[in-house]
Amino acid sequence: YLVLVRYVNILTKFIVGGRIMDIKASLKKILEGKHLSEEESFECFSALFDKKVTEAQAGAFLFGLKVKRETPYELNGAIRAALKRAKLLKLKESKIIDTCGTGGDGKGSFNCSTAVALFLADMGYKVVKHGNRAVSSKCGSADVVEKLNIPFPKEELEVESSLNKFNFAFLYAPYFHPSFKNIAPVRKSLGVPTIFNLMGPLLNPAIPKYQLIGVSDPKVMDAMASVLKERKIKRAAVIHGAEGFDEITPFGPSMAMVVEGERTEKIFIDPKEFNLFSESLEEVLCNTKEDALAKMKQTLLGKAPLAIKNMVSLNLGMCIFLLEEKLSLKECMDIAKEKVNQGIVNIRRFVEC
Repeated sequence: YLVLVRYVNILTKFIVGGRIMDIKASLKKILEGKHLSEEESFECFSALFDKKVTEAQAGAFLFGLKVKRETPYELNGAIRAALKRAKLLKLKESKIIDTCGTGGDGKGSFNCSTAVALFLADMGYKVVKHGNRAVSSKCGSADVVEKLNIPFPKEELEVESSLNKFNFAFLYAPYFHPSFKNIAPVRKSLGVPTIFNLMGPLLNPAIPKYQLIGVSDPKVMDAMASVLKERKIKRAAVIHGAEGFDEITPFGPSMAMVVEGERTEKIFIDPKEFNLFSESLEEVLCNTKEDALAKMKQTLLGKAPLAIKNMVSLNLGMCIFLLEEKLSLKECMDIAKEKVNQGIVNIRRFVEC
């Protein structure tokens, strides 16, 4: 009996920062609906990343946070733990933007955020996109970039080179967050979105000062905006689209939390105001990976169905609005619409797709 008790105690305790912490205490708080402090969250996620807890404990912890709903403090603590173990970049270019969603909307839509990133790059803006393989969609950002023959840089000099050549660099998440492999089996076995979906867009190792972040759950918008404020981001927007998309959509009004330094502003984006309304939701959906890649090619050439064009224009317009502080949202949407209709001018710089 004493040996069994000792074994259980070893399983439920881990060492963080030179002291022993009992994960049972954190699990108990979560199951009681209580919130963890940022430091408690940091210590728990440090243990998860360093594989100092069992898969059962990790699963219970992540699922408990999801049911309770993660707070900005818990999210901040998790992000700190992840970035501490990441390969961070110190790029020479300071005005860079990322377009990344949390995923988890389950829509199976074309990869709008990657299309937006490539249009921005073609317009001369510097884009450092953080992404991975497909999870909830048929085709993830990494799948698209790979098809376009754009390399996945692993080192800082390679990232700089890609930025200089394409105005675009793709940061493949597993290259820059090696500790995530320790939690991957738990996430896969849970099979539901967790706090890691929220963390994804906030873990870009280049720490961009401009960001467009899409969320499928409007209830997390405040938490995401709070983290961006804490980071002292230059300008960013957390967006949630009509029909539950994690993009600004042409099917109805979308919500956006615009963050500028310490200030946040909630706005609604009605596509009808910008002549970018579309009823055909089916046009943006993809049945297969091949279908998703074909739609991407059409989009980059300016030949996509109207609903896709309008969706890309809305998100591209918001990015331009974040980057061009002196332009109105209407002016930015008009610029975006013209660009998307034109297509990528020099598509061969990216691909023979």
